[in-house]
Amino acid sequence: VQLQASGGGLVQPGGSLRLSCTASGRTFSSYGMGWFRQAPGKERDFVASVSFSGAVTYYADSVKGRFTVSRDNAKNTVYLQMNSLKPEDTAVYYCAASPKFYSDPQEADFDSWGQGTQVTVSS
Repeated sequence: VQLQASGGGLVQPGGSLRLSCTASGRTFSSYGMGWFRQAPGKERDFVASVSFSGAVTYYADSVKGRFTVSRDNAKNTVYLQMNSLKPEDTAVYYCAASPKFYSDPQEADFDSWGQGTQVTVSS
């Protein structure tokens, strides 16, 4: 599956952004979807994931209560709604697809990746 992420930008602290990731192909609902992020000079970290139907979600502790992951299988799209953004959320955000769905998602579980979209939180 090919993935295309969009929606990044510059936002002030406390603001909101919604990222989207659209997949090609007809088997989108067969993939667990995840979001990861990589800040400058740091490793890529897990942010959130959503199950095949969208019924189950997981979040990194650092974003719980502020970010919401969801998907629309009819549109082949997964979303990441980000509220109450902080400067430490600044990173390149990547969407990824996995043929399986795990309760402790790791980068190696995902075999398709989008190109990344930059999110900058700054006043």
